Formats: sequence, structure tokens, C-alpha cells
Amino acid sequence: MAPAFVLHHHRKPRPHFDLRLEEDGVLRSWAVPRGLPDSPSDNRLAIAVPDHDLDHLTYEDVDKSIADIGTWEEHDRTDRRMLFTLHGRAGRRRYALIRTGEGWLLHLTKEQPPDDTRR
Repeated sequence: MAPAFVLHHHRKPRPHFDLRLEEDGVLRSWAVPRGLPDSPSDNRLAIAVPDHDLDHLTYEDVDKSIADIGTWEEHDRTDRRMLFTLHGRAGRRRYALIRTGEGWLLHLTKEQPPDDTRR
């Protein structure tokens, strides 16, 4: 079974998103203040935050909702970059998390997986 991901939308203390990827029995997590990039030219800051328990996959409350959920697959990983595809509600999107010194950038790749909604 493919590992899960969730994108949480937090409304407090200030609006931001959390990207959580299931790995090794936990959810590896990054705060993404401006949400996932929509264009390969629009990189987004991603701040690594502590891992979360798997029960956060479906957790929602008055200040936190699920913006997207599904599975993810890793394509390549080094110490400085991870290339992966999110298989979410609206389709598939390929991203790279790129380490920049102390932080990370989230990048939408130019090459995207084929649209699996076409028959």
C-alpha cells in the first residue's frame, strides 16, 4: 500500500499549510506558509517541523481542515533533495523539496506526471 499524505490548512495563529508525508510510521511535516506552488517558477518556503503521529492524517478541528489528502510516491532522494509525486483529490502533481542551508524550498517540477483522469 502506498504511503499517505495530507495537506492541512491552518487558520491560527496565522494562516498557513502543513504538508505531511507518511514515512517510517510517522508523518514527516513541513509548514508551508503560502501553500503549495502552482507554477514551476514559484518556489515556496517549507519549514521542517516535528514529525506527527499517523492519526493526524484525518485530524480536523475548528482551526485546521484538510485541504488535500491521498498517497505519495518517492522518485529520488539525496541529502539535499527529495523528488516525489502527490496523488491527491484533484490529481497528481510532482514536487521537489530542496534543502537550502537551514531551510527547505518546495518546488513544482516542470515535468508533471500524465493526467490519469483521461481515459
